[in-house]
Amino acid sequence: MSHLSPDRFIAVLGAQGVGLCQRLGQEQQWLGSLGFIAERSQATTLALDTLHSLLAEQRCKGAELQLLLSAHYCRFCLVPWSAAISRPDELHQYARACFEAHYGQSLDGWRLVVSPEAAGLARIATAVPETLLQRLHDHCRDLGLRLRSVRPYLMAAYNRFAEQLGQSDFLFVLAEPQRTVCLLAQNGVWQHISTQGGSDSDAALQALIARQCELNANERELPVYLHAPGRQEQPPALDGVQLCELGGETADVLCRMTRAVA
Repeated sequence: MSHLSPDRFIAVLGAQGVGLCQRLGQEQQWLGSLGFIAERSQATTLALDTLHSLLAEQRCKGAELQLLLSAHYCRFCLVPWSAAISRPDELHQYARACFEAHYGQSLDGWRLVVSPEAAGLARIATAVPETLLQRLHDHCRDLGLRLRSVRPYLMAAYNRFAEQLGQSDFLFVLAEPQRTVCLLAQNGVWQHISTQGGSDSDAALQALIARQCELNANERELPVYLHAPGRQEQPPALDGVQLCELGGETADVLCRMTRAVA
């Protein structure tokens, strides 16, 4: 392993499993996945311990790790533009207040990241449990890994399909197994983000998309884009919905999700 070009691993923490691949130049080598069963309150600990087990089977000392987080482990919130905000610390406190108002509870124990946007535009904020990040750092230190990035899968998927979505109006629906995220943009500005637990079946997605379009109806028909990484073998067939697909032949949803990383 060259110090000038370290090995790179890409991992996905899913709701009921963890997947791992190795990046070799522009190619990815799938290393496998492990499932687990846990109550939601215990899922984070078990998922990270499962990831540690997968990585321990590899020669990973000195390598880099990129981690993608299922929406199962994240919270999202829209942070409207405010002309009264002028400093980064004010933005952080404002975003926390938006989160706490939206979820009706304190954000203590969560790490908050706000998307970079131009002045005058709303932002998307993401919160991840501090315990997840601390345990992840502990595992990386134990294995001799360098943590390169931790991102919601939503961010990786949006970046991967941004050219297809365009820059104006769209509803982007990320239907992970067990959890769906809806991201709405109008006139190039973020307008809404929401998450909902449930099935990624055609019927459930059709009903969810219909509700979102009704709630956010405007004078123009809203283009709807759907990414459902768990529906490779039977892609959704929904009227008026454009699919965003990663391609490749694999039955493992976690393997497909690693392919969202450019």
